[in-house]
Amino acid sequence: MIPAVLLSIDPLTALGVLAATAATDAVYVMFSSAVAARKRIPAATWSSVWYLLSSFAVISYTQNWVYVLFAAIGSWLGAFASMTYLHRRRP
Repeated sequence: MIPAVLLSIDPLTALGVLAATAATDAVYVMFSSAVAARKRIPAATWSSVWYLLSSFAVISYTQNWVYVLFAAIGSWLGAFASMTYLHRRRP
């Protein structure tokens, strides 16, 4: 028997949360890279994009805690993808 909380998951919202958190973490890694490189304008730009993206995920998953799992998966994917990108860019 499947718990009611799992049956109430909207697949599009779950996908949106996953994508938003993946993008959020990718942007966070880019922000951190800009801060480490002491680039003020890129750091400020990445920071503002980071907050815009995170607001969707927070608003979406506060209505059902199960969305936090999708947020965690998206977070991992975003950080992994952006670190892979940065690793390839710098020898």
